[in-house]
Amino acid sequence: MSLELKQVTKIVDGETYIYPTNLHLEAGTFNILLGTTLSGKTTLMQLMAGLDKPSSGEIWFDGANVTNMAVQKRNVSMVYQQFINYPNMSVFDNIASPLRVAKMQHGEIEKRVGDIAEILQISQMLDRRPSELSGGQQQRVAMARALVKDSQLILFDEPLANLDFKLREELRDELPRIFSERNSVVVYATTEPSEALLFGGKTAAMYEGTVAQFGDTGEVYRQPRNLKSAQVFSEPPLNTAVVHKSENVFKINDDVSWPVAKAYEHISDGEYTVGIRPHHVYPHRMNDEHIAIEGVVQVAELSGSESMIHFTTLGNSWVSLSHGVHAFAAQEKTTLYADVANCFYFDTDNKLITA
Repeated sequence: MSLELKQVTKIVDGETYIYPTNLHLEAGTFNILLGTTLSGKTTLMQLMAGLDKPSSGEIWFDGANVTNMAVQKRNVSMVYQQFINYPNMSVFDNIASPLRVAKMQHGEIEKRVGDIAEILQISQMLDRRPSELSGGQQQRVAMARALVKDSQLILFDEPLANLDFKLREELRDELPRIFSERNSVVVYATTEPSEALLFGGKTAAMYEGTVAQFGDTGEVYRQPRNLKSAQVFSEPPLNTAVVHKSENVFKINDDVSWPVAKAYEHISDGEYTVGIRPHHVYPHRMNDEHIAIEGVVQVAELSGSESMIHFTTLGNSWVSLSHGVHAFAAQEKTTLYADVANCFYFDTDNKLITA
């Protein structure tokens, strides 16, 4: 079983929301749409679900063209960021509602509701109304209703975004386990790279209505094919600068340069973009190969276990993320150190240069 998008687009009043997109999503794999707000994640999910029709292209599910099939005729479930429950129904009736619409027998309804309630740890709440539950419990009810009918396609549109940290962590741990035994196509939208890495599976890095890259989550993170993919998969934001290669030296300006690693000696002299993730920029020199970068601190955020330093340098805004507490004052001039052994290099077309 699979969901396939073939050259799918969405244009509204002359504005393109989804550029020509091809995706092949397999059942049994956790498929993630990763991107910032307005990157096109929700629009793409609505097209997958049949809640909206593409302007062009086709959507195939389990070998059949479902592009023009009404959502009522599709076996699909969707969970939204804003949990939606029926306020006048009990938790049991909320979860059971899609099974009753399908005219399932009472005994089977009770069994399915009981099973999914146990998995989501809400068995003791089945007689309550949604208003008697916490936000996290209500989201579990909404998820249970989506999961109980064993849909072939299950879509999660940032379902944990409005929950507190502890509840998010609990559900993040549970979701992969819940789907490990289901033969469904699962699509999960998130703005958080850390969430994508936690879930694993496959990730589509989305940027302004385009899929910059799709593949195994770890591979997309470690080997972004282009600058946009690297930017989507970096939180805090990827640090970038224009760099010039001349013979065996990379140079940003007269003060910042470093030797070209042997793996990159093959590339032509000229202008490139260098990208380095914030956790490879340090407040102190860790080894002799790290290069010094002068900057002016804008904000220093201390979380207790980590320090995030926002600073301006090389005509850009950069970020350093490091373990431990490192206090800096706003507008302080300082020196930070970049591990250039962990840089990405992109050509003038913003494509990754491979070593």
